[in-house]
Amino acid sequence: MLLLQKKGFPEEGEFVLCTVTQIYHNSVFALLDEYGKTGMIHISEISPGRIRNIRDYVTPNKKIICKVLNVDKEKGHIDLSLRRVNENQRKIKNNEIKQQQIAEKIIKYIAQQTNQDAKKLCNDIYERIKDKYTSIYSVFEESLINEDVLKELKLSEKDTKILAETIKQRIKLKEVEVKQDIILQSYAPNGVEIIKDILKKIQTTKVNVLYKGGGKYTLTITAHNYKDAEKELAQKTAFIVENMEKQKAHVELLKR
Repeated sequence: MLLLQKKGFPEEGEFVLCTVTQIYHNSVFALLDEYGKTGMIHISEISPGRIRNIRDYVTPNKKIICKVLNVDKEKGHIDLSLRRVNENQRKIKNNEIKQQQIAEKIIKYIAQQTNQDAKKLCNDIYERIKDKYTSIYSVFEESLINEDVLKELKLSEKDTKILAETIKQRIKLKEVEVKQDIILQSYAPNGVEIIKDILKKIQTTKVNVLYKGGGKYTLTITAHNYKDAEKELAQKTAFIVENMEKQKAHVELLKR
């Protein structure tokens, strides 16, 4: 069971993690793990086509990803769908849950080290970041780039230090790549050296240039997020264009 219990009701169209609790002839009841509320899946929302036996699709205590169809807050009713969740949506939600579980394991560890209630600490942290961040995990991940974001959690200096060290041990930043194909040609006697010199000035561990032949190169930028990668790519291509034009050489950015 997740530590974090969101308040209120889910939004219509939201994808939620559920645990099957009861199975009837024409319907299934499931607990929404993140909200602590029960929803119903009508047999028509289990799977496309005719269903002979619901238990061929769900079993008691099975974890499933559902889409919220309707919410009646006055009656406390939540209608769910299993069949309206495609493979990609299921994958995305499962990844979110996996990240939440990683974040909660970190919180449990911090709670043990500081003699606090893990569930309360988790919910307190969520309430402090929910308006700005999509999840606790996203805050932890961003802190690997900018540790100051942990100040928004309003923990003690000691707890913040322990948290920062634990995050570094348990979360590894994923990297993304952006690429730009570019044609570079110079007809000067030392044209090859001119191009090599320009490209040498931009290459780092995060910037790679691959020669593809015929004057065509692929510039690859690696970063922790697409925003930074795109910014770096724009700067590097601008540098190449400016310096190639100074040498009266041909430069052309190609669409991928």
